[in-house]
Amino acid sequence: MLSFLRVIKFAFQDMARNFSLSFMTVLILMLMLLSVNAVVVVRVLTAQAVSSIKEQIDLSIFFDHDVTESQIEDVKSHVNSFPEVTSVTYLTREEVLDAFKRQHEGSSDILSSIDELGSNPLGPTLIIKARDPSDYQKIITSLNVPEYEDSIEAKTFTDTEKAISRINAITTRVEQLSFGLSALFAIIAFLIIFNTIKVGIYTQRIEISIKKLVGATNWFIRGPYIVEATFFSLVAILLTMVFVFGAMRFLDPYIAIVFGTPSFLTGYFTSHILTLVPLQFFAVFTLTALTSLLAMRRYLRV
Repeated sequence: MLSFLRVIKFAFQDMARNFSLSFMTVLILMLMLLSVNAVVVVRVLTAQAVSSIKEQIDLSIFFDHDVTESQIEDVKSHVNSFPEVTSVTYLTREEVLDAFKRQHEGSSDILSSIDELGSNPLGPTLIIKARDPSDYQKIITSLNVPEYEDSIEAKTFTDTEKAISRINAITTRVEQLSFGLSALFAIIAFLIIFNTIKVGIYTQRIEISIKKLVGATNWFIRGPYIVEATFFSLVAILLTMVFVFGAMRFLDPYIAIVFGTPSFLTGYFTSHILTLVPLQFFAVFTLTALTSLLAMRRYLRV
């Protein structure tokens, strides 16, 4: 226990002697962690954006206005036979007309044209939702057969595959940039920590030689630098998490406008904090501890 307390004492003495280098080490580690968290945020927002777009995709089947109930049930049963289909909503002629009027309530010309007809020109509609946008084409193809030509007037499918592809492309580029920044900051952190430890060891080379001559083990000499690595990692993680949660609280109101989910990012980070924090701490500690051990090898040969 006495040796352990001495190791901690020597560690804080070294950090006090090289305060500016210690500060820069923590700062670079923070920048590296912030870039990593930026990647996480981008991936979460992209997944949510793609999910929201997929939820808005549907296939509408418009029937002739004189279609019979048996023909509608035949098509409905056929569509429900597909395992890819998650829901089928049937709208009667009256419901379709009401929805059409609500959609064009700001256009008096269209509404007056409907009123002049004196009757409902619209037929029933089936609204189909599938698990994946790629499944809709399969359903459309299965309906392009002669037995359904007389009952189905049209089929519409809002193809958002291009939008999803663009989102994924943008996300890939942002992730590549973030990963590049993370790698850059990791290299800078490695060099700074390496030189910090090297300078510290160089200024204490005589002291280390004396410790070795009086019987100090290599691990007793390495101990303070391992403690420093742990301290740098803890401080960098703590400050980064404070900054990240502050940024999340700032961004959440704007993201809620897009996704309609309050505290989306804050909720995600809170629910995954037991995974994100230990992983990031392990990565940073491994980087700092490995760098410290590499910097010390030369000066332990006494």
